[in-house]
Amino acid sequence: MSDAPFPTITQYASADLITAFAYEGRAHDDDPRWKESGAPSLDAYGRWAGHMCGIACLRMALISRTGEAPTMFELLEGARRYGAYTEDPDTGAIHGLIYAPFVQYVTDALPLDAEVHPHLTVPGLLALLDAGRMVMASVHKEIRRPGNPAPGKGGHLVLVTDRQGDTVHFRNPSGHTAQARTASLHAAEFTEFFGGRGVSLT
Repeated sequence: MSDAPFPTITQYASADLITAFAYEGRAHDDDPRWKESGAPSLDAYGRWAGHMCGIACLRMALISRTGEAPTMFELLEGARRYGAYTEDPDTGAIHGLIYAPFVQYVTDALPLDAEVHPHLTVPGLLALLDAGRMVMASVHKEIRRPGNPAPGKGGHLVLVTDRQGDTVHFRNPSGHTAQARTASLHAAEFTEFFGGRGVSLT
C-alpha cells in the first residue's frame, strides 16, 4: 500500500495556527477557519477542537478509502451518539476517544471495518500495516517534535498508514509543521512515544 494517496487533515481548521495553539497559548476558538470543521458554533469548535485527533484520523481514513467523508463535526456527533466521548456532568470535562464504542460506531455507520487493539506491540502494529490495515495509534502528542526526548507515551492519536522496512509513516492531526503532519519515524523512535494500544481500520 502506498503512503502517497493518504490525505493530511488536522484536528484544527487552521493548520498554520497549530504552533500557536500548542505552544503560544492561543485559544482554540481563535481560529478564523472554524466553520470549515462543520461545527455548529464557534463555542462548540473551541470546546472540542483539542479532542478531535481521533476524528481527524477517521476522516483521513475515510477519504483515503472512498474519496469523501462527512465533516469533522458530523463524525464527532456520530461517535458521541455511540458513547465514544463522555462529558463529566459536574466539571464538563471531556473524556475520549473511547475505543470500544468508537469501533461500534465505525462498524455500524461507516464503510470501514474497525478493531480495538488494547495491547499492541510495535511488531504487531507493523503486521497490521503489512495486512493492509491503517492504525490509529496512541502516542504522546510531542511525537511532533521527535528530536526531543519523549515526555510520555499515549494520550494522542495519529493515523499510521504504511511502513517501508523499519520506517513508519503516519499522519499527525496536531502536527505543527508540514513535516510533523506527514511524518516518518524509525520504529525504534516511534516506540518511545507509543502507548501500546490503538484501533485498526480497513
